[in-house]
Amino acid sequence: MGPVQLTDGDFTKRGEPYALFQEWLDDATASEPNDPNATAVATVDENGLPDVRMVLLKGFDERGFVFYTNFESAKGIEILGSMKAAMCFHWKSLRRQVRVRGAVEIVSDEEADAYFASRPRGSRIGAWASKQSRSLESRFALEKAVAEYTARHAIGEIPRPAYWSGFRILPEQIEFWHDRPFRLHDRLKFTRIDGGWATERLYP
Repeated sequence: MGPVQLTDGDFTKRGEPYALFQEWLDDATASEPNDPNATAVATVDENGLPDVRMVLLKGFDERGFVFYTNFESAKGIEILGSMKAAMCFHWKSLRRQVRVRGAVEIVSDEEADAYFASRPRGSRIGAWASKQSRSLESRFALEKAVAEYTARHAIGEIPRPAYWSGFRILPEQIEFWHDRPFRLHDRLKFTRIDGGWATERLYP
């Protein structure tokens, strides 16, 4: 797919950023070889040191962008400590990037239960077996925990652990970036203001 310029008409056609994000995500779904919904999530720890890792976007709407994790993991602890985060999507084959920044809220129990139930059975077992981000003495210890929880939940549904749920980033800013020749890239930023969105171009 060739480059698509963000024209000045985008300022009048795009009253909000979600339609444009959906278009770009659809393009990525058609072109990216793996995980078009992959995104880097950035947080800050208790010492103010930045941290970043890849997760999978599991939903978005006008409320925000949702991903799920173990709340006792490093990212879970860091987000719960500040209730703020940022994410960055990078679709290399399309030469596009989207950055999102904002406050964070916890998804409802109903949302978390529904998504957890949709996961493969092995992934649900893994949520119980993995003490995410903590020291692991050996691979055997993890495999043993998986075997124990597999036996424990051999029959019936696997309940969602209390420490496993989802975060929703409530965007205050969303920036769309598209590669252009000679490093003169397109950058279009949406900033939430008075219940709506203000748009502006940025120098590359």
